[in-house]
Amino acid sequence: MDADPLFETAEGLRLVATQRGEGWRRWGPYLSERQWGTVREDYSPGGTAWDYLPHDQARSRAYRWGEDGLAGFADDKLRWCLSLGLWNEQDAILKERLFGLTNEQGNHGEDVKELYYYVDGTPTHSYMKMLYKYPHAAFPYERLVAENKARGTDAREFEVIDTGVFHEQRYFDVEVEYAKASTDDILMLITVHNRGPDMAPLHILPQFWSRNTWTWVPGRPKPQMVLDGNTVRATHPALARVRVCEVDAPGAEWLFCENETNYNRIYGGALPGPFKDGINDYVVNGKRDAVNSLRRGTKCAARVRVEVPAGGQAQLRLRLRPADSTGDAFTWFDSVMDARREEADAFYAVVQRDIADADERAVHRQALAGMLWSKQFYALDVRRWLDGDPGQPAPPEERKTGRNADWRHLDNADVISMPDTWEYPWYAAWDLAFHTVTFALIDPAFAKAQLLLLMRERYMHPNGQLPAYEWAFGDVNPPVHGWAVLRVFQMDRALTGVADRKFLEMAFHKLLLNFTWWVNRKDESGRNLFQGGFLGLDNITIFDRSHPLPTGGMIDQSDGTAWMAMFTLNMMRIALELAIEDDAYEDMATKFFEHFLYIAEAMTKAGGIGLWDEQDQFFYDVLHLPDGQAIPLRVRSIVGLIPLFAVEVIGSRAFQALPAFSERLQYFLDHRPDLAALISRWTDTGTGERHLLSLLRGHRMKMLLRQMLDESEFLSQHGVRALSKYHEANPYVLEVGGAKFSIGYEPGEGVSHAFGGNSNWRGPIWMPVNILLVDSLREFHRYYGDDFQVECPVGSGQMLSLKDVATMLATRLKSLFVRGADGRRPFLGDDAVSQADPEFRDHILFHEYFHGDTGRGLGAAHQTGWTGCIALLLSGPNSVWAKTTAEMPSATPGRVQAT
Repeated sequence: MDADPLFETAEGLRLVATQRGEGWRRWGPYLSERQWGTVREDYSPGGTAWDYLPHDQARSRAYRWGEDGLAGFADDKLRWCLSLGLWNEQDAILKERLFGLTNEQGNHGEDVKELYYYVDGTPTHSYMKMLYKYPHAAFPYERLVAENKARGTDAREFEVIDTGVFHEQRYFDVEVEYAKASTDDILMLITVHNRGPDMAPLHILPQFWSRNTWTWVPGRPKPQMVLDGNTVRATHPALARVRVCEVDAPGAEWLFCENETNYNRIYGGALPGPFKDGINDYVVNGKRDAVNSLRRGTKCAARVRVEVPAGGQAQLRLRLRPADSTGDAFTWFDSVMDARREEADAFYAVVQRDIADADERAVHRQALAGMLWSKQFYALDVRRWLDGDPGQPAPPEERKTGRNADWRHLDNADVISMPDTWEYPWYAAWDLAFHTVTFALIDPAFAKAQLLLLMRERYMHPNGQLPAYEWAFGDVNPPVHGWAVLRVFQMDRALTGVADRKFLEMAFHKLLLNFTWWVNRKDESGRNLFQGGFLGLDNITIFDRSHPLPTGGMIDQSDGTAWMAMFTLNMMRIALELAIEDDAYEDMATKFFEHFLYIAEAMTKAGGIGLWDEQDQFFYDVLHLPDGQAIPLRVRSIVGLIPLFAVEVIGSRAFQALPAFSERLQYFLDHRPDLAALISRWTDTGTGERHLLSLLRGHRMKMLLRQMLDESEFLSQHGVRALSKYHEANPYVLEVGGAKFSIGYEPGEGVSHAFGGNSNWRGPIWMPVNILLVDSLREFHRYYGDDFQVECPVGSGQMLSLKDVATMLATRLKSLFVRGADGRRPFLGDDAVSQADPEFRDHILFHEYFHGDTGRGLGAAHQTGWTGCIALLLSGPNSVWAKTTAEMPSATPGRVQAT
């Protein structure tokens, strides 16, 4: 099979070169948008991360574990960092980093309060572009805090555009573009557009600095930057190569300070400085002694003041390259930048060759751009974090038994795909699984590396658990990584023409450890019914499933058990893929086949009550009280639809290629026909002599789909809701032990502070579960074919095959972002400026979740991570994503035979 034509483009050839060891990925947008307020920078006794290092101190305190900056670009260890500083002569501080509210300040939790967009990018970061909107007037920091803090959970969030600072277009559009002349030669172009009616002044300060690694290790030498004429020469003790940084503004004022904490401001000391905030204090407050008069240090900026006419623009060029480079820094600057733009266009022309609609292509490209800009360097050594650094004050003793105390093995220092660059600037296990599947559209090598990274010994707990996220590494996320490994493997094979079985085998062995952890830790009674806790669905139920129940007892979780059924089928399919060349894996495939059947049996009936409810024809969680009473929690939520995800079709080719597996299956089914009959029409073959493995027989699937495809229940105009609209008029109420618990339909932001109040699963549309629904419907169709049809939507009289249902659902999801017949994009809601202004309306934000009725974007505004999965649905019917449900290949010559 031939490789995809994308590898013949200039960017594609760079991707190939990275596999040969060329360092095209060495530099990228690896700087966080927010390092302050994170767990890793928190050394407080009670784990109050937002308070320990707030935004107001971020400019003055050196970070221990990372760096942040506006429109940042850096090497893959943050030894050298670039970012942008701005000052409009009105603000009390430089605009060096994005501002937002802490969890307690926001009426729906933490929330970035800025306007910025990730416009473009390539997988090797040979070209990247983002846009930031900066008002002419003073940025309304205090008003944003006060107004949001005064609002209740039933009110909308107060956004920066609501303050009026963008009225009459009195703002700058600041475009930041990066291009690579070579693997280590970085070009930065800053273009400022004045959208307002009057001239406006602006100070542009491209910044160059080194991450502070010396304060925490006594005796470690510091990097050094020194101005030599109009060029900054930079040396780093960990790097042999000297670098030079130049700007093409002869009148630029170079300012230097140290990337070190201002102890005088933070702790009331009397040290000489200059400190990290020296450039800010010099520019904004005129403190001339705040910077180094000798023009040397570990942080610098080139200050250029421009007066931008109404409707006009100004540009500034910066180049960071090895000192041994030859030629003038800016002679070929524009031609290199133009070439990288053209190469990006050529790359996406191939990637998007099956996308006919121009608006869909624009959304698709921005989704991928957001994914690429969301890569960040993440560093945390938990043992060092808990115990403290030599020469530094000892951390509080409470930390040694507090947050993440049992994850001392975790030691991360890698570039990782983040859920959101501001609200979630730390990796999350199940988010990352979805990220990798989207990355596989354009960079399968990176996707594979990310999956393996999460399962390495520096991440995975010795007991086999995957780290959830830094707020609580020990929390439990859904086990979707087997699915992601399988899909990435299939997409990689379709793109490159090569089946990377080494990747698949490496992942399989680590997934075995994780599977064992689930079985041993999350099946309390050994009945193949799983608990798991909140499982990423936050407030989906009437109880907080991550804590002991107020009623006592335990919950058998429909979602936890269905996720494990899906996991077993993913592992079975991976084992079958590996068995094509090594029949030692046929035993493992059989093992997972049998385990799936036991889980299916348990979901149907266990201990007198199952998770399937015959009365309502739906799956529910079951509450087991201490007195032995079992109560189905009759909440119609996505929890009851997750069993649809556990589906796998085994074609005749697999049985022909793997006779031992076929024989073992037949033996098991002959002896346990009750199990085969329970979960699927196993003895019947579908289209093309295929066999179905599913938790749902045809009737049960139709009953679930009847609710899912009912617009008065789950189906909205923009996707499947996480909670049925039925509960709008019929809240579920449980009275037990004298207490009352309830849950109702909340299509927008959550109206309670459960899980911090910053997300809501009680009605909105969430992209990851919708992606899995589309994926599962396609797999079901592969068995049933076009003759199996359901009414869609319910009550319409229209009968559709499951493939057509998947297409319908994908179309509704795409409609969140694509301009409709009325010219509006639903995710923008009812904001007139965003919907109509040409400088706003075509910039796409990929929100965390969406209003269950209107489609308005909610939650984290830049959660391109898993919402970027929309790129999968936009990729077209012939994309590598569309090929992931294809039949397994037949056996290949030279197959290894097990003894």
